[in-house]
Amino acid sequence: MFSKNKAQPVSQIELDQHELIENAQARIRKKKRLYYHFVIFLIGCVVMIVMNKFLKYGESHNWFVWGISAWGFLFLMHVINVYVTDRFMGKEWERSQREKLVAKQKERIAKLQVKVEKEFPLPNIPENTPE
Repeated sequence: MFSKNKAQPVSQIELDQHELIENAQARIRKKKRLYYHFVIFLIGCVVMIVMNKFLKYGESHNWFVWGISAWGFLFLMHVINVYVTDRFMGKEWERSQREKLVAKQKERIAKLQVKVEKEFPLPNIPENTPE
């Protein structure tokens, strides 16, 4: 990637800040969707109650309780996804897990390299020097 001046490459700090901004924007979108879901949930609850109690639709049963309960469960799952799961298993968690796995791989590669060098040492070849 290049910055505004095409001759200079973008620094790692700018890339990190860009990634942080993208993560923050994604988090904001998730919270915004949750708030929309909450507003629609409230409107839906009122509509179900009005239909059942005032418009006498299926008045023999209080079916709105089941509808609100099911929708409330889905809303609760949405809240947990946004505020709990994302916090513990979000981008930062992914980054730390990736870094741990890369470190483990590097450690394994280093061990294998030492083992190979022990078992199959390279012969000492003198450097080509002009005589």
